[in-house]
Amino acid sequence: MAAMLNNSLPFTTEGTNFSSINGYLNGTLPVPSCPSVSLSDYQSELIPAIYSIIFILGFIGNSVVVVVLCLQMGCKTVASTYILNLAISDLLFLTSLPLWAVYYAFGYNWIFGAVMCKICGSLLCINLYASIFFITCMSVDRYLAIVYPFRSQRRRSLCQAQSVTFLVWTLACLSTLPTMCFRNTYNIPELGVMACVMDFPNPRESWFVAMALMKNILGFLVPLTVIASCYIGIGKHLLGATGLDKNTPNRDRALRMVVAVMLAFFFCWCPFHIITFLDVLTRLNLIQSCGVKAMIDTAVPFTLCIAFANSTINPFLYCFVGIHFREQFRRLSERRLPHSFSKRGSTSTRLSSFSRKLSDVKEGTKGP
Repeated sequence: MAAMLNNSLPFTTEGTNFSSINGYLNGTLPVPSCPSVSLSDYQSELIPAIYSIIFILGFIGNSVVVVVLCLQMGCKTVASTYILNLAISDLLFLTSLPLWAVYYAFGYNWIFGAVMCKICGSLLCINLYASIFFITCMSVDRYLAIVYPFRSQRRRSLCQAQSVTFLVWTLACLSTLPTMCFRNTYNIPELGVMACVMDFPNPRESWFVAMALMKNILGFLVPLTVIASCYIGIGKHLLGATGLDKNTPNRDRALRMVVAVMLAFFFCWCPFHIITFLDVLTRLNLIQSCGVKAMIDTAVPFTLCIAFANSTINPFLYCFVGIHFREQFRRLSERRLPHSFSKRGSTSTRLSSFSRKLSDVKEGTKGP
């Protein structure tokens, strides 16, 4: 759905011509040699269903993460600060997902107004940048903690982590400014839809290429290079280490969690960035194959589903990989449900006391 990330709708509902929409939004005429691609009925039903599942699981999971970190763990470490902000980024995006599901179900007819169109598009774009930026921060933090454990203590203070967090949110918001400016509703009376699109000024194609490459480079390639460098450095350090310190188990658990979060982001978002780059090549006429263009139009909604699933996967990684997080969640659950436990305990105590008294009475009636 390039109505969310690109400058035009990459595919349409049944009976709506994809090439015509591109012509309206790009100022170009459809390529007659390439047939239009339409959204099948099962896609218009399947994709909203997938979005609904992602929203429910992701909202519950990330809410639990925020509650545990804020109430139980208190965000007293650098890593927990980055994890908290990553969860907040996912939550902000997930609040817009039901509206995108309705947009699909209604055949790309945006019924929520221009303001919500801008807000929802901006939340998606902020999440794209903020999530990978915070994962990069987590990777750099692990690198400093493992490779330079003593020299990095001052640099890994909670105050500095909060400053870095502020810079990350600022950079993510600045990267989203074009979306805030150009995302708008666009009435296409011939097709009977009010689309929520990136309505770029002329030259539209140049704007689209620039924005797409910015997503690829700033939102994927540069962070991925930093992350890969960090883990290569960590690997070399661990292979060259001659001994193990007492904090090795905790360090290894933290490292496994960060690696799991990074890999989840890579496998979820990599297909979308590949399709985005291929779309750029078609816009520049470096790829003119109608088969490739049709593949891009068909693949976009499913790569978005995979990308959005990343917001649901992260909380489960914290629970299954982060032993400390599971322990804090258990303690919070016990602390927040004391009354039910005490009532059950008092009830069982009264029942056991009654049973003992009844047993004593029976034993007394038997007598010698």
